[in-house]
Amino acid sequence: MPSSILKPDDIDQIAAIGPFADLPREDVEVLIGAAQPRHFARHSLLFSQGDPADSFFVILEGRVKLFTATEDGDENVVNVFGEGRSFGEAAMFASGRFPVNAEVVEDARLVRIMADHLFSHLAENKDLAFRMLAVMARRHRQFQKDITDIKSKTPGQRLGGFILAQTLAQTDVLSGSVSTSLPFDKALIAARIGIKPESLSRALARLRDIGVDCQGRDVHIEDIQRLREFCEETEPHPSHR
Repeated sequence: MPSSILKPDDIDQIAAIGPFADLPREDVEVLIGAAQPRHFARHSLLFSQGDPADSFFVILEGRVKLFTATEDGDENVVNVFGEGRSFGEAAMFASGRFPVNAEVVEDARLVRIMADHLFSHLAENKDLAFRMLAVMARRHRQFQKDITDIKSKTPGQRLGGFILAQTLAQTDVLSGSVSTSLPFDKALIAARIGIKPESLSRALARLRDIGVDCQGRDVHIEDIQRLREFCEETEPHPSHR
């Protein structure tokens, strides 16, 4: 796994991510210290459930999934993160143990931020520590909202919401038709949004009924506003389920 030096663009990217958001760049440079980017191949296991949370990761390129494993060996995907995201910091600040496993699902370039270095500087700067904790608290509230939203939605709405979020991240089109692409395969998407693989075909069929057509990873939405309204329905009609 070759290492390289962080470039100015890399530091800019890190400064906009997770716990570093809204912090001055000079503080970010101090907090990341001598961290260097490393390349990880697909299927690389970054940490296992129960491992000491002695660091967290920033994704400069690629994708990583967080998952738990049942006694039967089945995977429950908790989240999938891509470029411009961080993961592992909540465990580092809280329990000190990783509650999930982390595996690279697309060749990735990651930066590992070590806890010892970070905490030593935060101990010297209480204002900086409070600002970082405030950012993490906002992220935690958003995470809880996402979980609640997922539990209250039908499979079709969950898949539609995922496609809508991806679309809005890739384009500024707010009405009319738009084409986009899925970031990873449908099996992983099903796990990400908490539905069984056999429910995915029904969810895709429901979306076709409202003008959303998925061919492989290519998606065409006839009316993005119609998709938004479908995803926001609080009491979907039984035929939508």
